[in-house]
Amino acid sequence: LGGALQYFTFICPDISYAVQQVCLHMHNPREPHLTALKRILRYVRGTLYFGIHIQRAPCTDLVVYSDADWAGCPDTRKSTFGYAVFLGDSLVSWSSKWQNTVSRSSAEAEYRAVANAVAEASWIRQLLELHTLLLKATPVYCDNVNVVYLSFNPVQHQRTKHVEIDLHFVWEKVHVGAIRVLHVPTSCQYADIFTKGLPTPVFTEFRSSLTACPPYDVV
Repeated sequence: LGGALQYFTFICPDISYAVQQVCLHMHNPREPHLTALKRILRYVRGTLYFGIHIQRAPCTDLVVYSDADWAGCPDTRKSTFGYAVFLGDSLVSWSSKWQNTVSRSSAEAEYRAVANAVAEASWIRQLLELHTLLLKATPVYCDNVNVVYLSFNPVQHQRTKHVEIDLHFVWEKVHVGAIRVLHVPTSCQYADIFTKGLPTPVFTEFRSSLTACPPYDVV
């Protein structure tokens, strides 16, 4: 069931985090994991008519939101990161994954998340440039001010020496004008839905922002 739900996340980004958390325990499942899986299935049954809506929009700029939940796993203290990529008003790419290593600071976890988001944005930019030349830099929004500063000035210090490759990778994209890393308040950080469980009102709001809604909600 967990493996089947992984395929379902291709059209339902709102369950990406929950499915990712369940799949972490597929090798050694216990009763609580089955309970969580059943809860996901109940949610899916209640939102069968929800889907991602791709709409024509006058603006076709590429915009990315990136976030990480630092040391969110109580067992391993590994972080979960996620990103959401919009082309105009339409969500075209998203991800919710576990970071492979333990981050020693929130800045490190957030910067690793931004680096993954920048890599995804760079790949999509290359695809789009097969059709048209992109003149604007792609904004990548994160809610960590330190990450924004480091993207422009990759100074090495104790908190960031473990992400040196990511530092230079992001800085290079910023330096050539392809990417801009900008700050966004946590209340507007849509990628938050991919990194942690959210209160129902916030989850519902972010789900709508990801254009995951019933057909009759489309304007």
